[in-house]
This record gives sequence, structure tokens and C-alpha cells, in this order.
Amino acid sequence: MLYFSKLRIISVIIFTIIFSYFALSNFTKLDDRFFSKNINLGLDLQGGSYLLLEIDNRPVITQRLQAKIIELKRYFKEKEIILKNFSLNGDTITFEAQEQDLEQVSKLLNDKESDINQYYQSYKSHEFDVIENNNLFNLNYSRYGLVLLKNASLDQAIEIVRRRVDEVGTNEPNILKRGNDRILVELPGLDDPNRIKSLLGKTANLTFQFISQNNEESFGTEKLSFEDGSREAIVSKRIILSGDNLVDAKPTMNSQTNETVVSFSLDRVGAKKFGKATSTGVGKQLAIILDGKIISAPTVREPIVGGSGQISGNFTFQSATDLALLLRSGALPAPLNIIEERTVGPDLGQDSIDAGLLSLIIGFLLVIIFMIYKYKAFGLIANLALITNLFLLIGILTLFEATLTLPGIAGIILTVGMAVDANVLIFERIKEETKSEKNPIIAFDAGYTKSRTTILDANITTLIAAFILFFMGSGPVKGFSVTLGVGILTTLFSVYFIARLLTSLYVVKNKEKEQLL
Repeated sequence: MLYFSKLRIISVIIFTIIFSYFALSNFTKLDDRFFSKNINLGLDLQGGSYLLLEIDNRPVITQRLQAKIIELKRYFKEKEIILKNFSLNGDTITFEAQEQDLEQVSKLLNDKESDINQYYQSYKSHEFDVIENNNLFNLNYSRYGLVLLKNASLDQAIEIVRRRVDEVGTNEPNILKRGNDRILVELPGLDDPNRIKSLLGKTANLTFQFISQNNEESFGTEKLSFEDGSREAIVSKRIILSGDNLVDAKPTMNSQTNETVVSFSLDRVGAKKFGKATSTGVGKQLAIILDGKIISAPTVREPIVGGSGQISGNFTFQSATDLALLLRSGALPAPLNIIEERTVGPDLGQDSIDAGLLSLIIGFLLVIIFMIYKYKAFGLIANLALITNLFLLIGILTLFEATLTLPGIAGIILTVGMAVDANVLIFERIKEETKSEKNPIIAFDAGYTKSRTTILDANITTLIAAFILFFMGSGPVKGFSVTLGVGILTTLFSVYFIARLLTSLYVVKNKEKEQLL
């Protein structure tokens, strides 16, 4: 029957008031001590930058192959098998084996239980393809070995990009994987896109290496230029310390020279290495190298054993802050190249908001006029439920600090239509029931009950579609699916709790009238 207990009525009122309060917090200055969350606007609404980055995996592949050569040498030495003439030609590892060892070497490389050439059961493939030509072996990454390498590199790059973007303080960044070598970065409300591009474009591979006393390059040394391009120096290839041992980095002022520097601290292993290297290298220049460029090359005057130090290099406070950020977030596994860039201005975003709100208001007004014209007092009830439905929808999105995009506004507009559709189905069913049932209370109750299955079926199928869009889609598609999914839930609540409650109150009060609907 059209009956609501006092507990249910109070629960519906409290629930509605709470989420209406959440919704209003987006439009008015409410006390932030109680609730400080808001809906975030997406890139298409508040402006910002869109970057598509491509990871260059060639350095990673070369580095892994060089490490693999060392691993192969150590592995076969433990097996007491002599191999010689190791070389790396492009992406191919080449080595020779003795005649009597050919069969054993081939078996160790091609066996499914191989320790040196991993076999992926799911792909039915080894990590490396092995080509044997007489006593010469060629190793190349297999198709699936290359895919796994690229995926691992991309996952690591995404995590580091996320750390760098989060450190800058960009609101609600959207960082997504695209294929196995691209990263999509959406940065709503970004004020300085050039700074982000500079940060994301740097690998941030930090090393400490001693400057050689020789004036010419030789085996074990390389010529590197200073970052400002002023001069070059011959640097030992032996890496004393890398950025992997860095625990923290922050910009500070050197009280003695009154210049901006980057202070860093090392972990226990790094502090031990650094202390040992500076103890034996007193009087030498220690080059601090970032991405193949020498930032500074101070002279070691005394052993540094405390596990901390400073990097100087004529920094501004902003450049020191950015360098510290790069060092804290870690080095990218490979360089990132910006292959596509789009910028949405705040004016264009405001135009999108205005257009979306205008379409929502026009659609909303047309629905209100139609419902009042068609169903009189019950149309007014349906409109009140519809307004409440919008407050509930916005309140729930606010609670979860969802990001609202232009497709999200489309989802809200669609919710308005679906909410009205449910009420139309109910009222038309009630009209049919009043033809055979003289008691208006029974007729109205039957109308709600018998139309429930149809309404649930329609909304559940739409909800399933929203779930699929959310898990399979990305970016704006997800925004649309979120508002659509939440809108379906609030629609069912507003129809079967709010509208039904108001309808029951009206019917019970006016049950003596000959025709209510």
C-alpha cells in the first residue's frame, strides 16, 4: 500500500538533506570545517594541457642487452663452459662457443627450464630467440620478450610521470597508458605548461663521477660538456654513485656563498659508497652529471661521510626546486618525447560550461512544462523529485570528488530524461489501474508495483552499459559513464522514495476526489 513508516520518512528526508548540502557546497561558500570537498572540472571545462608522450625504449634495450652479456659470461663460467668474442651489434648479442660445448650451450639456451633464457609458458616463447650458425650464437629479444620489456618500462615511466606531476601540485591529473610505448597526460587548470613539458622531458639520470686528470679521451673515459655549454671535461666512466641511492632532495640557500643549491641525502648504502669514494678522492674534481650533462664539478676537499651534500650550479630558486623534484621522483627508464600537445584555454572551457548548462536548463524547463501540462499535480510532484534527483546526483559526485567533463554534463542531461521516463511509465500505469479499480489508494499502489519490473529492467540494462563504458573506456567516456551510473541510482531512489512519498501524501489527503490523475 502507499504507506511509509515514520522511520522511513525521516531516513529519506535526512538522506536528501545531507546530499543536497554536499551539492550546494559547489555553488556557495559553506563552512569548510564541516565539508570541504567539491566537484573537479575536467580539462575540457576549466582548460589545461593535453600531452601525448612516447617512450624511447632504445636506450633501455641496449642497457638490458649489455647487462645480459655480463649475466651470460657469469652463468656459463659457473657451468665451466668457455665462451669468447662477446659483442653487441645493434640489438643482437653475438658470441662463440667451442666445438665440444655447442650442444650443451644450445640446450641451456633453448630448454623450457632455462635459467638464463626464461621461457614464458603463457606465450609459448623464450625471452630471447637463439640463432645458431656453426659455433656462432646470435641472441635477439623475441617478440614477447620485447613486449614484456616495453610494458615494464612503460609502467615504470607512468609511475615516475605521476610522481613528478603530483609534486607540481596539478589538480586531478589524468595519466593513462596508450599502447605499449605511449602515455597520455591531461592536466586540467595548468598555469605553466612549459614547466611541465620541461620536467617530463628530462630523464633525470643522476650520477657522480670523477673528472680525469688526462686531457684526452681514452679507454674508460668520456668527454662531457657542462650544462651551460661553457666548457667540456674528460670524465671517468666509473660511476661512484647514482640517483638510485638518493633518499631526499630539496632546494636551500647556502649561507656561505648566498646562492641557491640543492641539498640531498643518501641511503645507508649510498652514504657508505660516497664516503669511501670521497675519502680516496680528496683533491679530485667530482662531476655531478644529470642526463649526460655536467651540472657542477666541485673539488673534494675532505671526505663526505655524513650521507648528505649539496649540488650547486648557478640555480634560480625555481630551477633548484625543479631539479630537487626530478631527483625525488626518480629517473625515467628511458627518454620521453612529446609527440602531440593540445592546450584548452579557460575561455573555451567556460564556453563549454555555459553551453552545457544552457542545454540542461532548456531541457529541464521543457520537461517541467510537459509534466505539469500532462499530469497536473502529479507532474509537479515528478518535477520536485526530478530537482531532488539532480541535487542527489551532484551531492554524490561531490562526495567522491569526481571530475566533471563535458560528456559528464551530457550524462546528467540524459539522467533527467530517464528520471522523467520512469515517472511517465508509473503514471500511465496508474491511469490503466484507475479504470478497473475504484479505490484510488489501491490503484496508485498497483501502478507503482506493476511498473517496477519494467523500470528496473530498463535502468539495470543501462547501468550495465555504464559499467562497461567505465571499465573499457577512458577519459571523457569514463566521465560520461560515472554520471550516467550514479544518475540511474539516484533516479530509482527519487522515483520510489521521494516521488512515491509525495504521491502517497497527496492521494491520502485527496482520496475523496473523483479523478486524481
